[in-house]
Amino acid sequence: MLRLPDDWVWDRWVADDGHRYHLFFLKAPRALGDTRLRHTGARIGHATSTDLTHWDVQHDALAPAAGRWDDLALWTGSVARGDDGVWRLYYSALSTSRGLGVLDQRLGMAESDDLFTWRRIGSAPLIAPDRRWYSTLERDPAASGTWRDPFVFEDPAGDGWHMLITARAAGAPRLCDGVLGHARSADMRVWELGPPVSLPGAGFGELEVSQVRIVDGQPLLMFTCHPDQQSAKQLSRFGRFCTWSVAGRSPAGPWDLDDARPFRSEPTLTAAPVVRRRDGSWALLGFRNLEPDGAARLEVVDPIPVELREGELIDLR
Repeated sequence: MLRLPDDWVWDRWVADDGHRYHLFFLKAPRALGDTRLRHTGARIGHATSTDLTHWDVQHDALAPAAGRWDDLALWTGSVARGDDGVWRLYYSALSTSRGLGVLDQRLGMAESDDLFTWRRIGSAPLIAPDRRWYSTLERDPAASGTWRDPFVFEDPAGDGWHMLITARAAGAPRLCDGVLGHARSADMRVWELGPPVSLPGAGFGELEVSQVRIVDGQPLLMFTCHPDQQSAKQLSRFGRFCTWSVAGRSPAGPWDLDDARPFRSEPTLTAAPVVRRRDGSWALLGFRNLEPDGAARLEVVDPIPVELREGELIDLR
């Protein structure tokens, strides 16, 4: 378990350098008092481990930068290593420039040679939402309140790189409008946005912290959708769950969200990447979202061993 005495810890993602696991996570001071304030006070922390259970806390990976477009808060992302050996951290960010607060979500990138020291790349956000496919704000069509959590992975056929983005479909009914935004890149730096790789209508209002892995030979999409972001019809199918997975034909999609299934043994488990352990087995590494019940622990739980059975992740504890 990872619990920081002075900071709340919530969304996280993992990079594996072959020797250690690197956990990147959102953190904000407990001194803020109200957990709702953490969203505009977040930065990206860093810890390392050899077993996913015992963690050594490192210096923060990245913090908001005064005078830049990402000067208010940093949110969830992913880390991938390019063919050139460079690690790239893709992250979400908030800006003060348009005065929209959490409704102005943008995407950025930093690079590192060792996963410890990061340098920002570029002086502007990587990709903005396109109104042809994605929902934007009526008062500022250049901004979106749902444009975050970039997850980057290599094309399975070796044809460049893919990015999945938490987004909403333009014109779709609320709570059925959550989609996986999609972009492609040849070099991990310049990205071209395209239409989503999932359709709206499955009863999810947001697909947060998405991730694609090959689990036991099966392409698997993981995502978080809180019960308050699900339609009444979707809630009636399964009940109140936060972590979801869906099996597919290819890591590049498309993904049929009607086939998504909840992680049943931990209804409040949130932002839980599936991580491959050294013995080849798999585990979920998330936090329990107890805020709706008035309990804000905001800490990383110990890894939950899982396996894939008939397209559904099963708790092996």
